[in-house]
Amino acid sequence: MSTRQTPPPVVGDRRFRRQVALVAVLTMLLVFGGRLVYVQAVQGPELADQARDDRTRTSLIRAPRGDIVDSDGEVLATSVERFNVGVNQLLVRNYVRKDPATGEVLGTGAAAAAGMLAPLLGRDKAELGAELVGESTFVYLAKGLTPEDWRAIDALRIPGIEPEETTERIYPNGTTAGNIVGFVGRDGHGLAGLEQRFNEQLTGTDGSLTVEIGGTGQVIPTGLREEEPAVPGETVHTSIDRDLQFFAQQQIDEAVAKWGAQWGAVVVEEIGTGRVLTIADSGTVDPGDYQKWAEGDRGSRAVSAPYEPGSTGKLPTFAAALEEGVVETDSLFTVPDRLTMPNGQTFSDNDPHETKRLTTAGVLADSSNTGTVQIGDRIADDVRYGYLRGFGFGQPTGIELPGETGGVLREPDSWDSRTRYTTMFGQGMSVSLLQNTSMVATIGNGGVRMDPRVVDGRTNGDGDFLPTETVEGERVISEETAGEVIAMMEGVAADGGTGVLGQVEGYRIAAKTGTAQIVDGSGGLNSRLGSYVGLAPAEDPRLAVGVVMYKPAGMSYGGVIAAPVFREVMGFGLRQLGVPPSTTPAPNLSRGPGQE
Repeated sequence: MSTRQTPPPVVGDRRFRRQVALVAVLTMLLVFGGRLVYVQAVQGPELADQARDDRTRTSLIRAPRGDIVDSDGEVLATSVERFNVGVNQLLVRNYVRKDPATGEVLGTGAAAAAGMLAPLLGRDKAELGAELVGESTFVYLAKGLTPEDWRAIDALRIPGIEPEETTERIYPNGTTAGNIVGFVGRDGHGLAGLEQRFNEQLTGTDGSLTVEIGGTGQVIPTGLREEEPAVPGETVHTSIDRDLQFFAQQQIDEAVAKWGAQWGAVVVEEIGTGRVLTIADSGTVDPGDYQKWAEGDRGSRAVSAPYEPGSTGKLPTFAAALEEGVVETDSLFTVPDRLTMPNGQTFSDNDPHETKRLTTAGVLADSSNTGTVQIGDRIADDVRYGYLRGFGFGQPTGIELPGETGGVLREPDSWDSRTRYTTMFGQGMSVSLLQNTSMVATIGNGGVRMDPRVVDGRTNGDGDFLPTETVEGERVISEETAGEVIAMMEGVAADGGTGVLGQVEGYRIAAKTGTAQIVDGSGGLNSRLGSYVGLAPAEDPRLAVGVVMYKPAGMSYGGVIAAPVFREVMGFGLRQLGVPPSTTPAPNLSRGPGQE
């Protein structure tokens, strides 16, 4: 029996080819299947995240900057809604302009869109049309448009014309309180005043909006949308009385112009609280257009510019002498117009006069330098220095404004034989007008010094009011001494005193005039300043007002050039607060027997 053997496969045999093809197909399916499993199971989440990232866009939602308001809640600085407008050049090409009545096509694409948009944006149609053509998904066309402007543009229903919400800082009162409020830069950050001091609190916290977009940049309605709301900035509540501030700025501007002064300033402080109601500087900056002011004119000289207080600086000397018991208001002194002290230093009064016999009150009323050094010489230097520091001289007040000066008050061991006397009558040291006004407010507050402040508190994003933390006042002199000083200051403002022009009709005024020489660049004393500080009503002090006029062109006496500003501002302030007129007479302190 023969055995039949199967012949070996022959190349080209159909069955063999099918087997090879099947193996190849299975191999390919296995490879692709494995790749698919790898992509889906291993790379899937990563690829999905990448695809979502490619489709999502996140935009910033800027937090509205908080307001700055006056003591009555009237807005001094605020932020308003504005719109930047851009174009998606891929979408605007689909625009079709039709006649609303007939439906007739009047134009298409960028050219038609430019024809509609140009009048609303105040742009040239051809120039605008060129900006609408391209491959970008966003190109700015205009910035800072009002909501009304954007609504008019949006009503055109041009595809690809898209808004970007933003804010603009505005100052509705122009220059009023501009030196206090300050201003912001292009980036929205505070550069001066309260805008700078409270920049962090005013700024708030920005939010964000994340959406999915299609291939041409349009938002996918059913896609991802995540929004983190912005937290508005806090509102800063100031102690500033807007109407009083406006009036004071008018008065100081007029006085500076009248007397040809380099600058002037006014401060009004509420006695007993430290609340500053007005800080008025001549030529105050407009925060909405601050670039037009020189850099040195954009802040507050009432806070930052030190000057020698002159005779207003005699008040601490008289207060210290009364408190230490070395004089009484009726103590008598022989007062020549020129006097040489035991250490050989000679001093003179402003105007020549025959030798007088004056009481302590009379020395102050006449503002006599020769009488003042006799009084101050009865107090040890370190003791008198302590009173000057107690009244706030030589140190910043801590008011919430940048750039505050602390003035200059050197320690007694650095005083030379002349300086120990000049500091008795307000020379050889320097103060700011804010410091000097605070000194008078301390006397008016029964001898207790309160730190001056210009911010009452803040309201946060939740609507909670956060009051400014205040510290307990520091007693500088006794209530009895303060009353005696006020009584003597009434003599200054009385008929025959140096401050008579500061009288306010119907109210008892206690004041002190000041005139001081200014050292110029060559070391000479060719310029002067005039100042006037005071309080009212003297029987129950409510307001302290300080005025300074720096380098007037002619007359420089504080009782002449600064007193009228005091009179007008104090009168307005008392009426603004509804303070009733005085009903009791001023004390009649003896000035002494007169000339010898």
